[in-house]
Amino acid sequence: MSGSLWLKRPTTDTPLPTIPRPRRETAPGATGPEASDPATPATPATPTTPTAPATPTAPATPTAPAAPTAPAGAGAPGAPDAPAATAPDGPAQVLAADPLDELAARIGAFAAVAVHPDEIAALLESDGMTDDHIRLTYGRADSFELAEDLYARVERNHPAPEVPTGDAWHTGLAGCLLRGLVFALPGLAYVLAAPLLAGEQGRFGLPGGTVPLLAGAVTGWVWNQALSHRAYTWLGLGDRPAAARALLVGAPLGALVGTAVALATAAPGETPAALFAAGQAVYLAAATVLLVLGRERALLCALVPLAGAVPAFRWDLPDALRAGLLLAALTASVVFAGVVLRPGARRGAAGRAGPPRAASLAYGLFGLGSGLLVLHAGVGDTPVSGAGAVIALTLSMGPAEWLLHRFRGESLTRLRTLATAREFRRAVTGTLVLCLGGYLTVLVALTLAVTLAWPGAPWPTLPRLVTLLLIGTVLWLGLLLQAFGAVLSAAAVCLVAAAAEVLAPAAGPVAAGGAAAVLAVLACVLLVRPTAHRA
Repeated sequence: MSGSLWLKRPTTDTPLPTIPRPRRETAPGATGPEASDPATPATPATPTTPTAPATPTAPATPTAPAAPTAPAGAGAPGAPDAPAATAPDGPAQVLAADPLDELAARIGAFAAVAVHPDEIAALLESDGMTDDHIRLTYGRADSFELAEDLYARVERNHPAPEVPTGDAWHTGLAGCLLRGLVFALPGLAYVLAAPLLAGEQGRFGLPGGTVPLLAGAVTGWVWNQALSHRAYTWLGLGDRPAAARALLVGAPLGALVGTAVALATAAPGETPAALFAAGQAVYLAAATVLLVLGRERALLCALVPLAGAVPAFRWDLPDALRAGLLLAALTASVVFAGVVLRPGARRGAAGRAGPPRAASLAYGLFGLGSGLLVLHAGVGDTPVSGAGAVIALTLSMGPAEWLLHRFRGESLTRLRTLATAREFRRAVTGTLVLCLGGYLTVLVALTLAVTLAWPGAPWPTLPRLVTLLLIGTVLWLGLLLQAFGAVLSAAAVCLVAAAAEVLAPAAGPVAAGGAAAVLAVLACVLLVRPTAHRA
């Protein structure tokens, strides 16, 4: 099988509005710095000598402030009484409006669609409002108290949403199914290479050559998961040439590292398996390039020669033909990847610092944990039953990706249409249950389909089917948390579960069940918050 190369997609965020600072309002016609334009700095007051407008030639003499003149018609019979415009000690001044009312009017559009005060508090903090500024200007203790007041003042208004055509979280089912197919097709390479890799009994009770194959595959999963995250980060910044440059440097290095690990773990007599593992490392690097840059159809065309493995299920093919089909698929993958990377090779450096490399480490660890779980699912009572479980899990990654997009899209829709945090929590929890249930249903259907299509494959027993569903739950919830940025939590849970299965294989169902429960709790705690979907 090939590595599960389901990779995190970049999100498309809506920029938060900027909150203008409140300004003091004065009565029309008032004089002094308070009546000046807010964009013009006030000039310090200096003694001046106003001139009399009626006699331009008269010498300027200081005059006392003139009493305000009543407007035309004031005091006439039937005219309304004019409000008192003067005070005993000077001209009238109208008090400024409540700054909180002014702030509510300025950010009313955003506050009206918020389903929780924390969303408004996040907006205030992002605009740079400190607690000291809030206490002095609005008389509230902090941003949370101010947000609660604003949430109470502004009436809820949730217009019907319009699905954006270019939203990264709305994708077609056909594209996701295509990705699932190209994830699974490389498994046919093992069918073609099986007679070439046959040998004596290997280590740890496994067939000969299994150790270098597994070591090379796991190394490729870890490296390429981290590399793909870095490339996707560049794509999210809108710099596709920089993403191509990152892949141009990282993919060959990953192939070299995978090859070195496979050769180092090969025992005497396992040279054919080590060479196959080296080709597997090169393929994983090329497939990562094509999948990250959206060239799934090119990768599918490159894998067409592996269709020659279908007759190998019933008939014995010549070794030369088997090797030729494998080399043809590998060569086509490398050529297509090289063509896609040409823009990255032509242009020079972008001239700005890229995303930190340490941020991609967690994604590599998640790839390690999830890869070990998938390999454990492949350890069955018979090689055929184990391979069938792995194929079903790999094929399910396409529908899994589509359901992840559906969950995010439905959550954003609920965020724009629901009025309270309680309603939002209920709706998101229901969507989460439906999407997870849909994925597990697809996984069961694929397992049964693979069992029917594989000659001589035994029907999965109930314990093995339950274990497979638990592993599928861990993978889907882990990918969901990874998509929302909680990759460290998902990676830690997957690594602990994988370590428990490796150290105590009999405790596999218990470890997978515990990991699934922990991830389910994390998802319910983190993803029902409206702020998790605003970010």
